[in-house]
Amino acid sequence: MTTIRLTAAQAMVRFLSAQRVEIEGVKQRLFEGVFAIFGHGNVAGLGEALYAARESLPTYRAHNEQAMAHAAIAFAKASRRRRMMACTTSIGPGATNMVTAAAVAQVNRLPVLLIPGDVFANRRPDPVLQQVEDFGDGTVSANDCFKPVSRYFDRIARPEQIVPALNRAVAVLTDPAECGPVTLAFCQDVQTEAYDYPLSFFDERVHRRRRIAPDPREVEEAAALLKQAKKPFVICGGGVLYSDAERELIDFCAKRGVPVAETQAGKSATPADHPLAMGAVGVTGTGAANGLAAQADVILGVGTRFADFITGSWALFKNPDRRFIGVNVQPFDAVKHRASPVVGDARTALAALDSALGAWKAPRSWSDGAAKAKAEWEATAARYTAPTNALAPTDAEVLGALMRVGETSDVVVCAAGGLPGELHKLWRAGAPLGYHVEYGYSCMGYEIAGGIGVKMALPEREVVVVVGDGSYLMMNSEIATSVMLARKLIVVVLDNRGFGCINRLQQATGGAPFNNLLRDARHETLPAVDFVAHARALGAEAVKANSIAELEAAFKQARAADSTQVIVIDTDPIGSTDAGGFWWDVAVPAVSERKEVGAARSAYEHAQKLQRVGD
Repeated sequence: MTTIRLTAAQAMVRFLSAQRVEIEGVKQRLFEGVFAIFGHGNVAGLGEALYAARESLPTYRAHNEQAMAHAAIAFAKASRRRRMMACTTSIGPGATNMVTAAAVAQVNRLPVLLIPGDVFANRRPDPVLQQVEDFGDGTVSANDCFKPVSRYFDRIARPEQIVPALNRAVAVLTDPAECGPVTLAFCQDVQTEAYDYPLSFFDERVHRRRRIAPDPREVEEAAALLKQAKKPFVICGGGVLYSDAERELIDFCAKRGVPVAETQAGKSATPADHPLAMGAVGVTGTGAANGLAAQADVILGVGTRFADFITGSWALFKNPDRRFIGVNVQPFDAVKHRASPVVGDARTALAALDSALGAWKAPRSWSDGAAKAKAEWEATAARYTAPTNALAPTDAEVLGALMRVGETSDVVVCAAGGLPGELHKLWRAGAPLGYHVEYGYSCMGYEIAGGIGVKMALPEREVVVVVGDGSYLMMNSEIATSVMLARKLIVVVLDNRGFGCINRLQQATGGAPFNNLLRDARHETLPAVDFVAHARALGAEAVKANSIAELEAAFKQARAADSTQVIVIDTDPIGSTDAGGFWWDVAVPAVSERKEVGAARSAYEHAQKLQRVGD
């Protein structure tokens, strides 16, 4: 056996550099590169190895460990999970900063390789700087925090351990069912130790999309359910985009006359102008989609995990005879809430279902009714997005302006607060992957960093980050990273002076306005945050828009620019789109001195009776 002597860090980097993926007949790097913030846990080992491989495996510097992992996750999502990135940090706070991002990837089933530095395997200098010690377990380090939010976790305590660990890691990262974050905690002394590795370990390996075919019996059972349906309804999840199955899905729905609605992850998979595309469904759904969902007798979920925002906390589907079919590559998701499972790739499963359905179609009255409901909803939505010339416009008015001056190829990026709800209801995506909202974990601070990852994956498309002042203040450092890497973003900051979304939720559950808007928080004075000056200080070009008309003009100028642009506009913290939507289960106190809470509790108990879980 031919071997080569390398440090464990050098061997890891060389292995990652040799991984390829074939996309439409073209081989590309599986790992686009490595985001790195160096410290004493990785600078000497991995840092040296990455420097030597900087051309074959580019290293990108960020300003915050959580943010760089968000960027890597967004890159994977915008790449339909077919390409990915790695992230490395020092031990201690650098590592634990990535735990939140790992949870984002785990909840959203997105691949990212996390390589935090770890303590000394030989334990000679214990405890080292930033080492977390467990009084009863000498094997514990801070990196154990990654275990519940990783699909695969390993601690590299000997140099030869990277051989099985890396093979297992890549197997998970490229598996359509098991896909998610992988953490390889890399002991810092082991990174620098040498070992004679088999040369074959570094052979180029080409990965191809695995399309899992469904079991014929599951297809037959699902087809039998659909053939009985008088009011069938399809819910399109993110798995449709990851499977490249958006064309197959809309063709299936058009051929069978079945209306289709989208989850947050699935949005942009169906054409916004198709008469059977009902838009968003659930808590932040359109009136058209939710009206149909309430009546549906068979709900076909394709690539969705039926989260509570989509099901209205399982109160949305009111037909007592309704049945569910779950098409998903992951059995864990396919069988949720007693759905009849069709375990398989979305494109492959849709083809099999189509074949099994023969000439079946939904009743014409159901299809025509869906098209009419869609037209009525679009007229309603247009009223919310139209400019009113109010001193402080609503989020909906801002989104209306961005759609009017946008192009079909634009990608909108968002994550948390009230904006994802308004976007889900109102945004009309022009093309697949044009809607990128992280709402599985709804992580504040994802927006700007995520925009960088999207731009790296889709460099030819304009990336528009829509973010509230709360999320902006929580994590804005990656504006500097976008400038440094020449990854242009258009960042639109909606300043409603606080956490407007949670303020509305607080009052909806009977609570007094408290600690959400700045004016309702404990303060001696209110900060006059100059977001324009701040963005300029980070290297971006920035302007303040004082009206919707000024916003549209500023956006046109931003599109023509070459570098990152920030547009700030003051917005109304109270107004939101009250049309459409559905109840969401947020527990209300059973006892309170506030009569408003008592009224909210009564309404809550009534709504709970509509939940239909497990029957």
